[in-house]
Amino acid sequence: MMSTTIVDQHQMLQRYQPMVATTHKGRQGHVLLVGGSYGKMGSVCLSAKAAMKSGCGLVTAFFPQCGYEIVQIAVPEVMVLTDVQDLCISAIHFEIVPNAIGIGSGLGQDAATQQGLYEFLKTNTIPLVLDADALNILALHPDWLSFLAPKTIITPHLKELERLIGKWNNEAELFEKTITFSKKHQLIVVMKGAPTHCIDGDLVYKNTTGNAALATAGSGDVLTGMITSLLAQSYEPIDSALLGVYLHGLTADIALPETGYQSFIASDIISYLGKAYLSLGL
Repeated sequence: MMSTTIVDQHQMLQRYQPMVATTHKGRQGHVLLVGGSYGKMGSVCLSAKAAMKSGCGLVTAFFPQCGYEIVQIAVPEVMVLTDVQDLCISAIHFEIVPNAIGIGSGLGQDAATQQGLYEFLKTNTIPLVLDADALNILALHPDWLSFLAPKTIITPHLKELERLIGKWNNEAELFEKTITFSKKHQLIVVMKGAPTHCIDGDLVYKNTTGNAALATAGSGDVLTGMITSLLAQSYEPIDSALLGVYLHGLTADIALPETGYQSFIASDIISYLGKAYLSLGL
């Protein structure tokens, strides 16, 4: 019988770390977000802004050259690095030393991008969050999963998860296969849905926040930025996942009386993050 822990405010207050009064940006963690391709630079903007609004001190975004002006103008607080390629990522090279890296938002699956991700994963030792096309590329090359360090966080929606673990016939089989996958590769799986579950081996956590307003383009990109930000702030990987998912959902609950379901968009998650944090205390 699968045992499930309910993730509510009481759980989160036990894991939440209030900001120290004497801190500075250098102590708050440095996030590197890798993603974007021609026509999909908005995803990196959303992810980067969400990371910054989640409390980390520094954010650097790495993307193709075509996104340079877009990100610099859209998110002025974020530093940028560009790939040698104009339209897609081909080689993830950087001299900074981030505390956590998030990869996948708007990434695309170009052959050069796949090769670039392979070369990066082979040598990376920095805590990692993988989403979107980073997961789709891993599904094409499942042997690359062996490069991922224990407690790497992946954030698939159900279709991306299906590509990784195969089809299932019912909910029980879905959880059984996801738990097996998590244990085999020592990964934390943020199984996005209504509700979202976080799976860390045999440990299953059921989130209690969120509503249908989150079913909107860019919502997952925002979550990736949030979780990566928390990871960079020295939260344990499982706490980064749980707190990120909880706050992400809470923004939609707080906003609902003002926005309704239909007019809530991914940028609103970022706008309401402050109120979500305030619910946990300063």
